[in-house]
Amino acid sequence: MQVSRRDVLRGGGLAALLGLGVMTLPGCSSSSGGSGAAPGIQDMSLWYWEGGLSETVVKSAVPQFASSVKLTATKVGGDFKQKLQTTLAAGAGLPSITGVKGEDMPYFRSAAAKFVDLNTLGAADIAKTGLAWKWKEGQDLTGKQLGYPIDIGPTAMFYRSDIFEKAGLASDPTAVSEAVKTWDDYYALGTELHGKVPKSYPIDQLSTIWNIAIGQTSGRFVSQDNKFIGDSDELHQAWLITTKAQTLGLNAKSGQTRSNDEQSGKIAATFGAAWAALDLQSEAPKTAGKWRVASNPVKPTNYGGSFLTIPAATKDPQAAFDIIKWILSADNEAKGFEDAKIFPADPAAWVLPELTGGSEFFGGQKTIEIFGPAGQLVPSQYVAPSDGAVGSPYNDELTKVENGKDPEKAWTDAVAAAKQVAARQGVA
Repeated sequence: MQVSRRDVLRGGGLAALLGLGVMTLPGCSSSSGGSGAAPGIQDMSLWYWEGGLSETVVKSAVPQFASSVKLTATKVGGDFKQKLQTTLAAGAGLPSITGVKGEDMPYFRSAAAKFVDLNTLGAADIAKTGLAWKWKEGQDLTGKQLGYPIDIGPTAMFYRSDIFEKAGLASDPTAVSEAVKTWDDYYALGTELHGKVPKSYPIDQLSTIWNIAIGQTSGRFVSQDNKFIGDSDELHQAWLITTKAQTLGLNAKSGQTRSNDEQSGKIAATFGAAWAALDLQSEAPKTAGKWRVASNPVKPTNYGGSFLTIPAATKDPQAAFDIIKWILSADNEAKGFEDAKIFPADPAAWVLPELTGGSEFFGGQKTIEIFGPAGQLVPSQYVAPSDGAVGSPYNDELTKVENGKDPEKAWTDAVAAAKQVAARQGVA
């Protein structure tokens, strides 16, 4: 079964904290010496994961810096976080540059001493023209800049225009965006859609709504001062918004059957990040031209998006930073979007042809007109190192709600279980 980026993010919270062993990686050294490099040429290495960077750009970086650097790029499989974590602890075999997944940055912020402060290399000036909220995600609490943003995951509503039309609903993205300004609006639209096309649903599964709803809160499960806030009124409201889909009978409850449900039209709408477009194209290729993108109810959120970092052991941080700047230039970020729908973290890339053209899969729609404004408006939200673990019980209980459990009982049980996890994680 093919695993999408969406599946990895949904399943990565607690699992990403579990040790799965370490793979020995060849050619990974942060030294400047000549283990095969010509005189005057330093060995440097880059770690990334499948889909983390444009393959075209990574391959082009090797000759780009060949006059001074022998760059070895290694695509690391398996649990990337665990392998990087263990290698950092060992202090040997480190890459000169490494990716850090967005969901793992909260953990690595707690190990800030293991990374170079990119502000000492000029990152602060670059960040002035970037997305403040995304650059902040790559900082520790002292302002040390650990990560240079690769991509972001601004979220939006993906919907089947043909099914909306069949239900007698507006299908133009602008009109749909106007029709779903609030969650009440969305459920009213979804009720009408499901009533007129009973085999189609406006919600694929509860976890999708939950991810959006908690992203719209001012705080998640753990506060910046390490206090448990997973029982807040605001989070409870997000729970009520989420479980309303089940109460109204609007949840398709798609899991393992997701691809079939997207193909058949059982899923008439879903929410996801910009990169989820590639998942849709892969999972439901026969629906090309039928999907459109509209704005989220309430406000945009972000889901995913990663960074490049420089381990502190790297002997020539400036050379490493120069490579990062080139790989993540606006032109190269646009290539990443063209290659694999890696949505650029640099707004300067959003005006380039790779992003401004119409998408055939989305019926010619210029989706940047939705995702661009969403990326600018994402609210800044603190994510604690323990966030994934503490948040896991809520997803467990949402699955039980889908199987018939009372939503309020599930909320109470989720909070109780989350408090226990939080205590084990050292959260007050």
